[in-house]
Amino acid sequence: MFTCLNSRAIHIEVVCSMDTDGCILALRRFIGRRGNIRILRSDNGTNFVGAENELRKCFEEMDQSRLKLFLQNHGTEFVKWIKNPPAASHMGGIWERQIRSTRRILSGLLKTHAASLNDESLRTLMIETEAIVNSRPLTTNTLCDVNSEMPLSPNNILTMKTNVVMPPPGVFDQADVYSRKRWRRVQHIAEEFWTRWRKEFLTTLQVRSKWNKCKRNFNNGDVVLLKDETPRNVWQMGRICETEPDCNGIVRSVKLRVHNKNSTGTKCTILRRPIAKLVLLTEHEDNVRFPDEGAIGSQDSTS
Repeated sequence: MFTCLNSRAIHIEVVCSMDTDGCILALRRFIGRRGNIRILRSDNGTNFVGAENELRKCFEEMDQSRLKLFLQNHGTEFVKWIKNPPAASHMGGIWERQIRSTRRILSGLLKTHAASLNDESLRTLMIETEAIVNSRPLTTNTLCDVNSEMPLSPNNILTMKTNVVMPPPGVFDQADVYSRKRWRRVQHIAEEFWTRWRKEFLTTLQVRSKWNKCKRNFNNGDVVLLKDETPRNVWQMGRICETEPDCNGIVRSVKLRVHNKNSTGTKCTILRRPIAKLVLLTEHEDNVRFPDEGAIGSQDSTS
């Protein structure tokens, strides 16, 4: 798995062996599809160490003066490989967290469904996994503007498109595991990954300790993520516009503005949700101004 330290996007490559050759081949496939990289960071896995030594040896066999001149004329440079100190995997927390969030679920799914996947289906499942993880929102500062685009995601940066990567049409259930149509098997497994990864990802954003001491209440202007059931790759976010405290002054439910984008434009809706169904993303800042309530187009009175 490759992950970008700027956009937090991931890229998954399927390798036949975890040796030096497999590492270099995967690196070349990644560069061929995603473009040149300047700095590569990793731990001290034996395949990483072997790949770096192999590439360094090839580099030293070249004419250094001509090579330096060529790189200067083309405004490029060779990849700089930086490895963490031995026994310091915690120093790679950015990518280790991404690996854990996907590997844990994929390992469970493949134990159940590996026998029904061939090489083509496995590569398709990995790419579907990429699309799911890369659809998570990165920004929250435009939620108060009805005319703004949807929150930025790694997929937006990679594809330069604002549309969500939607799954193919159809309903995929357990019976598709035994279907002769391999593409339906892959889509069912991808739906399972979406359901499980989304739940586990949300728990990492929300601290679930015992309520034995007072915590900060939700306030107007807080940006939250809703735990509602949504289609694959769709993350529903909103900004709290009204809190509903109980007799003790503790907020139990809130009303929030949610922007939904459709073919006719962006529509602002008011939803009412309990705080147990919300994940706090960004706390309200006193110097932030919000649009008037008159910009609201409709109200969800049944939710």
